[in-house]
Amino acid sequence: MPESAPRRRPLPLIGQVGGGRSRATCRLRCGDACFHPAPNTSDNPYFGDVFATALSRRTALRAGAVTAGAGALGLSALNPAMADPRGPSRPHPSPRPTFKSVQPNTDDKVTIPNGYDQHVVIRWGDPVLPGAPEFDVHHQSPEAQARQFGYNCDYVGFHQLDDDHALLWVNHEYTNEDLMFPGYTDGDSATEEQVRTAMAAHGGSIVELERDGRTGKWVVSKGERAFNRRITADTPIRLTGPAAGHELLRTDEDPGGTLVRGMLNNCAGGMTPWGTFLTAEENFNQYFANGSGSAEARRYGLGTGSSGRRWERFEKRFDLAENPNEANRFGYIVEIDPLDPGSEPRKHTMLGRFKHEGANSRLAEDGRVVVYMGDDERFDYMYKFVSAKKYVEGSRRHNLTLLDSGTLYVARLSGDSPAGEIDGSGALPADGEFDGSGEWIALCTDTESFVDGFGVAEVLVHTRLAADTVGATKMDRPEDFECSPVTGKVYCALTNNSAREPGQTDEPNPRGPNRYGHILEIVEEGSDAAATAFSWSVPLVCGNPEDADTYYAGFDKSKVMPISCPDNLSFDKDGNLWISTDGQPGSLGINDGLHVMPVEGRFRGELKTFATVPVGAEACGPFITEDGRTVFLAPQHPGDDGSFEEPTSTWPDGDMPRPSVVCIWHKGGREVGR
Repeated sequence: MPESAPRRRPLPLIGQVGGGRSRATCRLRCGDACFHPAPNTSDNPYFGDVFATALSRRTALRAGAVTAGAGALGLSALNPAMADPRGPSRPHPSPRPTFKSVQPNTDDKVTIPNGYDQHVVIRWGDPVLPGAPEFDVHHQSPEAQARQFGYNCDYVGFHQLDDDHALLWVNHEYTNEDLMFPGYTDGDSATEEQVRTAMAAHGGSIVELERDGRTGKWVVSKGERAFNRRITADTPIRLTGPAAGHELLRTDEDPGGTLVRGMLNNCAGGMTPWGTFLTAEENFNQYFANGSGSAEARRYGLGTGSSGRRWERFEKRFDLAENPNEANRFGYIVEIDPLDPGSEPRKHTMLGRFKHEGANSRLAEDGRVVVYMGDDERFDYMYKFVSAKKYVEGSRRHNLTLLDSGTLYVARLSGDSPAGEIDGSGALPADGEFDGSGEWIALCTDTESFVDGFGVAEVLVHTRLAADTVGATKMDRPEDFECSPVTGKVYCALTNNSAREPGQTDEPNPRGPNRYGHILEIVEEGSDAAATAFSWSVPLVCGNPEDADTYYAGFDKSKVMPISCPDNLSFDKDGNLWISTDGQPGSLGINDGLHVMPVEGRFRGELKTFATVPVGAEACGPFITEDGRTVFLAPQHPGDDGSFEEPTSTWPDGDMPRPSVVCIWHKGGREVGR
């Protein structure tokens, strides 16, 4: 190995569990989705054998991409790299990350590079709202938890108010009652107080922060904290868009079909150009009991028996035998206005209903808003929404209506290599890369459906079935999307798919089984986000770089770090891609972490590890501040396979595991990554 290459510890060989997570996380996060047959049983074809059409299309697309100007990128003003939503902050080639990689480990801490420091910003149970008690694990209550920071933080959003004050938004995806409550056994014996405490620990938090001195350290504000807010599984949330009020969304509790109590299993998210947070409801199906067994219910993974947490024992809205439409009211993108603590959150039916993972936006050339979304399930799809109306800078009232009308699309991809060259082994085809072309297929506008047999509301409530009908491409768990602030290219994290057989592989999903995941890079035609055609490539095929089936954009694999199960994505102001992971313990035998990789220039593919998280935790977030001086990271479910009495992690305070948000900064005041 060359002297300049990073030193890697041997990766332990351990058994694969589901998609790489621990058994406990699989059960609690997604209801053991990977241990059940994939809900997508459609016969949509795999597209490796349509390379001839793809090749001609790809040639045209790439010619258009080369001539596109940087001024047409139209990225969100809240992207950390952007001061202007219509232009990059600096040209490529971007500066290369120069920190020394953190080595793979199984340590029970957040490990960061030399020269950096860290601070736990906020933990599960810390006070958020006025009057909230200090956390006492032996005296929990729904009333206290509804005013305290919730459990299992995932997506992190950051809205800077001025140089030294900001609002932090954090999703609270799900709860692990085994770690929360002393003596907890199972849902059947859980008390009503425990169930309602867990419900209050879901949702999200807005917390006001202030900068500590002139460093990259941020702390919970000591001031009035007027913007602080908790959203739970009971918070009233308004349904908006074309499906709002439709009979599929009406219940006895809400006969108008426009007002839902709570949001569930909020995973990733995004930010809008007008300063709101988007949060994504993902594995909502696991909270409901006694599904009908219909095709619609099966497609969304709704079971016919009891739920795992047994919330239906105390809340009949979770019993589908009594309230058959309640599940139709979950699985949406929810918009939160951080500047108006009294405003109603809104579930946007126009963005479709599925297991949402992420919702990141940019502006099209003509000013319309485009939102990219993934459906985090094996063999499910990638989506895009394009607004009907245009973004108007400074017109907050107008902009808050932009996600209620427009067009919802789903992606169909084609490879440009012969099918015989994609054999499932991960070996590159003859042209040297996995690449091809694609199209965005319109499902509906707010007034017209393009799917036979579906009205507009049916498309938006049963989006998966509508996408099945039009022949969308089955992907390997599409999770977070992120747009480069420098090039305008779009990246999607495809976490893994251990159920994909070698005979089911295609060029966009070239490995089967795909235990380690990969990254997809998309170039919209003409670099216009509203385009209905695109080219794509795979710059990263994850795993142990010493294995033949991995690919790091052609970079020397002796000089990169291992990575598995990419989950959330972010960009720094230089256009380097930051990747957090969820599943490295089960797939590589090492803790999950936060990695960074240039995606342009001569160092494209040089992946380094910036941080690793504690035992059992996944690396959520991440978010890099606009000045580039701070990374926020949210280690979720530390010690996930332990119990209250026998914890397997004691991070962050040395006594019990508490999901938390950490900020990391360079001691010398440099931008992170330097």
